[in-house]
Amino acid sequence: MAQIQPGGILLVLDRALAHVASDKRTHLLRDHLIETARLAARFARIFQSNEWAEIAGLWHDLGKMQPDFQRKLQSVLQEDGKAGLTLSMKVDHSTPGAAYAVRQLNMYGRILAYIIAGHHGGLPDWSGDEMGKAALKARLSRVKDLGIWEEREVKDFLFRPLPSQMPTGKDPAFWIRMVFSCLVDADFLDTERFFDPELSWRRTRFPSLSHLIPLFSSYIREKCEQAPDTPVNRLRRWVLACCREKALDDPGFFSLTVPTGGGKTLSSMAFALEHALKHGHQRIIYVIPYTSIIEQTAQQFRQIFGDVVVEHHSNFEGPDDDESEKSLWRLACENWDAPIVVTTNVQFLESLYAAKPGRCRKLHNIAGSVVILDEAQLLPVSFLRPCLEVLKELVKNYGVSLVLCTATQPALTTHKAEGYSFDGLSNVREIIPDPEGLFREMERVDILLPEHPASPVEWADLAGELMEHPSVLCIVNRRDDCRELWSLLPQNTYHLSALMCGAHRSCRIAEIKDRLRHGIPTRVVSTQLVEAGVDIDFPVVYRALAGLDSIAQAAGRCNREGLLVRGKLVVFVPPSRPPQGILRQAADVAQMMMSQGKISLSSPETFEEYFRRLYWIQGDERLDSKGIGKLLGKDDELRFSFRTAAERFRIIDQDLLPVVVPYGEEGTRCVEELKAQQPNRRLLRKAQRFVVHIAPRTARELTREGVIREVHPGVYVLEHGSFYREDVGFDPHGSAVYDPDELII
Repeated sequence: MAQIQPGGILLVLDRALAHVASDKRTHLLRDHLIETARLAARFARIFQSNEWAEIAGLWHDLGKMQPDFQRKLQSVLQEDGKAGLTLSMKVDHSTPGAAYAVRQLNMYGRILAYIIAGHHGGLPDWSGDEMGKAALKARLSRVKDLGIWEEREVKDFLFRPLPSQMPTGKDPAFWIRMVFSCLVDADFLDTERFFDPELSWRRTRFPSLSHLIPLFSSYIREKCEQAPDTPVNRLRRWVLACCREKALDDPGFFSLTVPTGGGKTLSSMAFALEHALKHGHQRIIYVIPYTSIIEQTAQQFRQIFGDVVVEHHSNFEGPDDDESEKSLWRLACENWDAPIVVTTNVQFLESLYAAKPGRCRKLHNIAGSVVILDEAQLLPVSFLRPCLEVLKELVKNYGVSLVLCTATQPALTTHKAEGYSFDGLSNVREIIPDPEGLFREMERVDILLPEHPASPVEWADLAGELMEHPSVLCIVNRRDDCRELWSLLPQNTYHLSALMCGAHRSCRIAEIKDRLRHGIPTRVVSTQLVEAGVDIDFPVVYRALAGLDSIAQAAGRCNREGLLVRGKLVVFVPPSRPPQGILRQAADVAQMMMSQGKISLSSPETFEEYFRRLYWIQGDERLDSKGIGKLLGKDDELRFSFRTAAERFRIIDQDLLPVVVPYGEEGTRCVEELKAQQPNRRLLRKAQRFVVHIAPRTARELTREGVIREVHPGVYVLEHGSFYREDVGFDPHGSAVYDPDELII
């Protein structure tokens, strides 16, 4: 072990340490730098940035050569009482490497400076009041002495042919984030290999996509053989055949425009598998807008492929398990090193603008993937421009093929009108040869629009009308509306909203589907949570006035299997308006088009016009409401605000509070376990099925009253079961609870 003299410098690089384990094993710095560089370069090769990633890996921990840092590591090996004091000493080991990069590469050194300086704390802003002394410019100015690296041995080790310029044609800020992803994942993996070799070995135990195709083919063949030969099922098989044929096309943007109930989920997976096999894509990432349906979609894929499907979402950000208990699934959630990943809009899109290392680790594994955006019309409108810019970048420069999958294609392509232009996607290829013809073929519902779109119907009158139908589904815009209308109907009417936990909703939906399957009269009042991914089939559906995409989704819950001659969808104007924001604006656009007689839910052109109007109403600035483009826009001096952009790119502004409720025996047991022990990921994951999201103000009030208790930091449980009802779920006795169904998540 190298000896460090007081005030001296470490002269022998071969003896410098990177890590020391609790059992006194040592990880040499030279070994760590070389292996991190090797891994980072391998990750970055897919987007032709391996030289930059290799240098980032070699230089990222140069600050660990500082004498103070080496003393800190050596103190772990000491037996005397001074070790604890030395170990607690803080030493900035990230900024010196960043400063070295700037000295070697001048302006282009800032690229590596962002990456190296942020490899523990996250990508910083270049400057600005929000970060203060933590801004990169300020941190670099505090590094005065790099003399330690003038020693010949160190200089020889550090010398590499340096890139003369950054890659052309790539967005600089996003490219920096992608190289950053390669570095932090490589750093995590090599460090993990030292501290826990067995855990490291368990990674990458997944089969390739080519091994999964036979499983899918067998499942589809069996499903088709068992399905009755109905007109709807014949059209579903045709959609599947179209997807498989189009999968042979060159990579790029695709759209899959299929009516609700047309088999988009399995057909889009067929496209992704065949396309990946043809073009060498490494994984499939299935992005879903609602947390309420991600579990059932992932479960469907697990029935086909087994445990290789990684489902990445969380209602909690809790502590890790003990490392030895980490599952392969949990490991793959860290960096998406799995063949199939099912995730949410929030997880996918916010990660693409993230700054924290843990959130960015997986980004390099998006490169070379097939990405399916399910219900693409639900991209967040207030972030539409930054969303489209990053999707274009992935397809253009990172080997991604992207499928916009929906029954109601949004107007995301470039278009111009008088006084308005929209710089959207280009070269989007439709998978279905004749979407409009398919919509006509699959029409199985008569749609009754309100005769007077501006005249509301009273809840009592609507309840009387609903009672005329033995089986009927009514979808409303607000949780309060759902509760009020439900209270006016007979006692055996079902209520569905996100104030019922996931386990509760799943149980109720299963009951509803079973009753419908056996022809038992069934009435349901629901918020919009049933409009995506819930394959219930009613003869009659009522829908409160909303955006045309929501109305079309509601139609998909009516005569879904085509077993009736015609189903009936009734659109009505409720007494209350939709919540403020995009939902209200969407309803206003639909109302305007209805009054002008420009409605045909079987025509893709109708939805093109609808979304153009919706985006036009937002205006150019409101499509990037937080100014993400300005924070990360092209700058000759590479002055970016990574941290600020990440903080602002929040799809859900309001921080809803997850509360675990004692629903049923398992939910009650889960609450008791959370009270009795420190939570781990296994327990928190189980608790997700029993979570209800509550507005912070309501939660604070109920916490003061002892109804809700914070049993661990950020982990809340419902103490009193009387506040959770079997018929309607969480009941705050009239408190203003914000309904998560009103948010795109």
